[in-house]
Amino acid sequence: MPLNDPAHAFVPYPDVPVPHAGTGPLSGLYFGVKDLFDVAGYPTGGGNPLVLAMSGIKTANAPTVQKLLDAGAALAGKTVTDELAFSMNGNNAHFGAPLNGAAPDRITGGSSSGSASAVSSRLCDFALGTDTGGSVRAPASHCGLYGIRPTHGRVSLASALALCHSLDTCGWFARDAHSFARVADVLLDADTAPLPAAPRLLSPTDVWGLIAPAVRPAWDGALQQIARTFGPSADTGVVLESFDAMYWAFRYVQGREAWMTDGAFIERYAPVLGPGVKERFAWSKEVTDAQFVQASQFRERFRQHLAALLGDDGVLVLPTMPDIAPLRSADEASLEAYRNNAVQMLCIAGLSGFPQISLPLAGREGAPLGISLLGPKGSDRSLIAMAEKLAQA
Repeated sequence: MPLNDPAHAFVPYPDVPVPHAGTGPLSGLYFGVKDLFDVAGYPTGGGNPLVLAMSGIKTANAPTVQKLLDAGAALAGKTVTDELAFSMNGNNAHFGAPLNGAAPDRITGGSSSGSASAVSSRLCDFALGTDTGGSVRAPASHCGLYGIRPTHGRVSLASALALCHSLDTCGWFARDAHSFARVADVLLDADTAPLPAAPRLLSPTDVWGLIAPAVRPAWDGALQQIARTFGPSADTGVVLESFDAMYWAFRYVQGREAWMTDGAFIERYAPVLGPGVKERFAWSKEVTDAQFVQASQFRERFRQHLAALLGDDGVLVLPTMPDIAPLRSADEASLEAYRNNAVQMLCIAGLSGFPQISLPLAGREGAPLGISLLGPKGSDRSLIAMAEKLAQA
């Protein structure tokens, strides 16, 4: 762990040596690990003091962490996570708000806040995060980083604290496309559904319609770069029924599974939960069986709908987030409104389980803004190859 952590990105655990291979494809790179993953010699705190107190010191590394160590990467430290990974703001009531290295006056986004902070602040080369509802994609957009939500289940989450088993994914951040791809070479096997050399680009006009008119021009340069590299995008619609239907289906599945994961712990020990997190768990407790079943049925219909739209060669080109990161001074109500607006576009990958990579190709008002490529199930490495090609364009 760096002795100097001006970004407050790392949990201040006592430094414990974690062995790594002397050579390998990631040799020379340092990485951070979101404090949901087990690392031998450290506790796993999950962003909550009581979880931390109950953790004990772990004796083995999570398999995904071990893969990175075996590939020659060195651990920089464990990074701050939003509490129980159930937030998207990057402000932990117990451990503070890590600094956005690309826009210090703005939030990092969460829940992989410390990982995004550490990479954007150049305290490490890449970092592991998790993405359930947007917890890699949002901070990647806010902090000017490459970040991926992989195909659901593609990267192991064994020995990591869960939030929602059918939505949780393991992703990562890097500042440049080449380093990002080096990590992919270690964590991802060959694509089960590789894209053709000339994928069919699709522009979901309904999603782009969610963007405020004053913000929309911020992506023009990125869209032109993508068109020059891969050709024009055809307009399409991605919404099934309505954005409201998609939003609530995602929220009900997420809420029910989050309560199934953490509800017994919350009811038995009554931990002090921070603003926003407390209210989300209280809401989640009230999700009914009928709401969950209906939402799960909708999710399956949406997955089939998106699979048919993309086929085996389609890639959506869409905004990662509605705007640049909110200011750190924003109040809880405005942050919650921003989060709920963002969920409407983030839930496309969440409901489908398909991979989405956010690229740091846009910005406004001096702050970064991501644009995303979303492909069919199992096309993760093809999307990363597209990102590398764009970085060279």
